[in-house]
This record gives sequence, structure tokens and C-alpha cells, in this order.
Amino acid sequence: MKAAVFLFLPMVAFAGDPAKGKEIVLGRGDGNCLLCHAIPGAERTAGNLGPSLAGVGARLRAEELRLRLIDASRFNPNTVMPPYGRVEGLRGVAPQYRGRPLLTDQEIEDAVAFLLTLK
Repeated sequence: MKAAVFLFLPMVAFAGDPAKGKEIVLGRGDGNCLLCHAIPGAERTAGNLGPSLAGVGARLRAEELRLRLIDASRFNPNTVMPPYGRVEGLRGVAPQYRGRPLLTDQEIEDAVAFLLTLK
């Protein structure tokens, strides 16, 4: 129970930066959200495997976005969304990602800050 409480709080000492979060969410790096989600402001083609993120900042609170980024399987055990903050219990992980999350705690907070701007 204690661990779940901590996930509702920001994971780092510094607030998320929406500009850095936009780079993570719309970039081609480890976030690569555009592979599955349509996102307002994207300058390249987006996938449609996941829901559009238009208006996500009006639908979900920071805590809810954070939990989904850390491990969306908490909400849907059949999700294909990768757990960006979880490293335990994963299979078929590329060697360069074993034992480390896809996004750092700060990158998750930055992504949350950006997603909250999508009203």
C-alpha cells in the first residue's frame, strides 16, 4: 500500500518541464509515443494503435498520467503500451535496456507536464 501512495506524488525534486516533455513525447527517442498515439502538434505521421492524446490533460490528472507512463498494465493487463518506468518482470528486453527503465523519473515527470497541456 505504501508504494502506491508514492506513485501519486511527483517522482523527482524538480517539477516536470512541459517543453522537455514535448521533446520526449513527440521525439524519436525512447518515448516514441507517436508510434501508437495521435498527438496534437506532431509534425510527423502518428500510429493509431493507442488512443489519441488530444484532450488527455483535461481527462486525466497528473497522478493518473504518471501511473500510466510508469506501467499501463496496472490499468489493463493486456495493454501493448510498454512500461516506461518498470523494469521487473519483463520478457524479451533488448540488452541495452535490461535493468533500466525506458524513461528516467525526470523524463516521466517532463512527459506528464507536457501531456497536461493537451486540453
